Amino acid sequence: MIKILIADDHEMFVDGITSILSGVKGIQVVASCFDGTSVFKILYEKEIDVILLDLNLPGMSGIDVAKRISKEHPKVKILALSMYNEHSYIKEITKFGALGYILKNTGHKELIRAIKTVYEGEKYFSEAVMNTIMNGMLHKKNRRKLGSLLLPKLSRREKEVLELIVKEYTNQEIADQLIIGTKTVESHRRSLLSKLNVRNTAGLVRIALEKELLD
Repeated sequence: MIKILIADDHEMFVDGITSILSGVKGIQVVASCFDGTSVFKILYEKEIDVILLDLNLPGMSGIDVAKRISKEHPKVKILALSMYNEHSYIKEITKFGALGYILKNTGHKELIRAIKTVYEGEKYFSEAVMNTIMNGMLHKKNRRKLGSLLLPKLSRREKEVLELIVKEYTNQEIADQLIIGTKTVESHRRSLLSKLNVRNTAGLVRIALEKELLD
């Protein structure tokens, strides 16, 4: 039996999901709540396998709830249920342990399929959500490609020096790490400042992170 907790701030929605799942063999809604902090009181009192988690909860957001669950109740599977089909929300909550993400207009058959999938420890995303994920990945890839076209090419040694600059190494420490002279390090630093069109170390770090110049 898959034991379900529903966390959503709309009582009518919770009632609707409970009604849908009440007739499904092998699934039981054992609890529901309408705010984020109540989730943990239930988790300490009841055995829960899967939580259907809304992102927009009062008191504590669904993302913060997921983050805490992943630390305190790692065996509980999280299936995000949301009206937001946005890449940033999907990325954030999956980063904190959600195995699935479906929209609130999902049909009951897909809801049941998603519950069973995440219960088994597998990922599940509805088709619309998957399209959003793929579009986000494509946009990031194109942005990185465009950035690489606009920036001058760095040599292997320049990349090594830049990586150590980002890690806050001094010139002497960089020289010791790469087994080169400090004057050579200074030369590479000047070259990086010129190529990346920045004025100081802070500028080098900013460009390296913004343009994802390092692996």
